[in-house]
Amino acid sequence: MQRYLLRRLLLALVTLWAVSLIIFVMSRAAGDPRHVFLDDYSKQADWDRLTVTLGLDKPYYQQYGIFMISVLKGEFGRSIKEQRPSMEVIIERLPATLQLGLAAFAFSVVLGVPLGILSAVKRGSVLDTVGKIVALIGQSAPVFWLGIMMMFLFAVRLDWLPPYGRQEAVSIILPAVTLGWFFAAANMRLLRSAMLNVLDSEFIKLARAKGVSNRAVIWKHSLRNALIPAMTFAGVTLGGLVTGSVVVETVFAWPGLGQLAIQALFGNDYPLMQAVIIVFTMMYVASALLVDVLYAYMDPRIRYA
Repeated sequence: MQRYLLRRLLLALVTLWAVSLIIFVMSRAAGDPRHVFLDDYSKQADWDRLTVTLGLDKPYYQQYGIFMISVLKGEFGRSIKEQRPSMEVIIERLPATLQLGLAAFAFSVVLGVPLGILSAVKRGSVLDTVGKIVALIGQSAPVFWLGIMMMFLFAVRLDWLPPYGRQEAVSIILPAVTLGWFFAAANMRLLRSAMLNVLDSEFIKLARAKGVSNRAVIWKHSLRNALIPAMTFAGVTLGGLVTGSVVVETVFAWPGLGQLAIQALFGNDYPLMQAVIIVFTMMYVASALLVDVLYAYMDPRIRYA
């Protein structure tokens, strides 16, 4: 187990380095950040002075070296637009993104897991049909369209919930449901399929033949074995919900890292954009590593050399 964890940690470091290199190259190709501060009527002296201030007078390899040194120090450079450390800006926005991601994750688990179990147990029933419809809508509807439709129905027409922002406690309901519906549908379909496979296995038939109660068969024997693929997806889901909230945060004007990434992209604020993407990558890698560690505790058949 220790050797496996060490390999995973080394792989995570390599992944972070590769992401830092890719985003460094892509951010430089996005445009010249000097156009954010200067226009066509600016003097050449202003351009030269800003070039030195932003460090654009140095070769690319030196710029990347300076960026990596700041990353190792935990500084991630200085935001061009905000004129303050990028990490300071990220820390301000991080709680909103974590709040939205965890709320969407909770919604996807609370809706998807019970619905998947019940759909498998009540295969062919009305409940199974309802579950299939929920899964179909969740996996086929585009996130931005779903968000707009929910905003129109529950905020504009019914006036039950605020349409955007983070002013009230209930403001998180619409963006969390919009962000988590796809993953709830995926959880439902994955767990339903896994449960059906387990329920049709020989050891379940043997347990029923021995007189084991139906409740014990479902909740103790079947569910535990069916949770392995569902747990894998849940770990990826948690990382994806936290890092993939760009569209939802933009639709609902949610002041998180996703909206910050869009603002940094359109503003050519490449230090801030680099920092946001690296933080996103760290969250995703950490969630994937956590799932791999939990494997050994969930299923004793899994052993790592």
